[in-house]
Amino acid sequence: MRRIVNAALAVLFGHVAIGAVAYAQDAFPNRSVRIVIPYPAGGGTDTIGRLVADQLSRRWGQAVVVENVGGAAGNTGAAQVFRAAPDGYTLMVASPGPIATNHFLYKDMPFDPARWTSIALLATGPYVLVMRKSFEGATVKDLIDRARAAPGKITAATPGVGSVGHLATVQLEMLGGIRTTLVPYRGLSPAVNDLIAGHVDLMFDTPTTSLPLHREGRVKMIATGTSERVSEFPEVPTIAETLPGYRSVTWYAMTAPPNMPAPLADRINRDVNEILARKDVAERVRGIQMTPVTWSRDAAAKFFGEETQLWGRVIKAANITPQ
Repeated sequence: MRRIVNAALAVLFGHVAIGAVAYAQDAFPNRSVRIVIPYPAGGGTDTIGRLVADQLSRRWGQAVVVENVGGAAGNTGAAQVFRAAPDGYTLMVASPGPIATNHFLYKDMPFDPARWTSIALLATGPYVLVMRKSFEGATVKDLIDRARAAPGKITAATPGVGSVGHLATVQLEMLGGIRTTLVPYRGLSPAVNDLIAGHVDLMFDTPTTSLPLHREGRVKMIATGTSERVSEFPEVPTIAETLPGYRSVTWYAMTAPPNMPAPLADRINRDVNEILARKDVAERVRGIQMTPVTWSRDAAAKFFGEETQLWGRVIKAANITPQ
């Protein structure tokens, strides 16, 4: 009889526990939600993070507060999110660094990027190869021919060691069999300014910055890092048309601390995707030269894994040592 009673109590309390979890998830959110952007204010991550936060706040009827926590190429803010409770009230919106590349570049990582709970891939966009306007030649082939003829003479600006702009340049060197002189800057703006002034020969950038400069004739945007030509500027070829297999894209994603319950993560994914699928929101995302994405969590996680493998190969092949 005692065993029967104990079994009945176990079933009862099990149902109560399951019901409590389901209730907590159904009631989510019942207070403000924090989205950490692990970079200073400004830039594409900040723009799309605040757009999504604003729309989630309206959808959920709760404040969704954006907090910029810069430092260590995104690692400082990401570590705060990683250590937070996996209850949905602390989320991160970031570009590739803290999710896919930083662990190859830094010795003492304060978190394990393999353990993030993938929520959503928010948007993707091309990296574009941009030259100073006075550069002799206007194609990838021209660039490769000149670089092979004078190894190390061509200068390539990067917005920081380990940035995707840096890694995109390294991948170009590897596939093109060339060597440039890399010129690291502390951020995008000074690199762009020196390219406009003609102090450096090339750099990888996003169309948000470079497309207007290209159309004004201040720089030459000669190719994109996407596998197919970009519909907004179809006249610009891809690097892959000259160097098969080349790919460099930028992207923004939402992740959460490890061990978030799958039903809650799925709920947030669904809400984010429904927001990004709306015409008015999608148009705002395309306004910054990005393409909104509405994938499942599994598809997003698969993409993060592919990007991790791609840049890991580039970093190791180029012998970029952790700092």
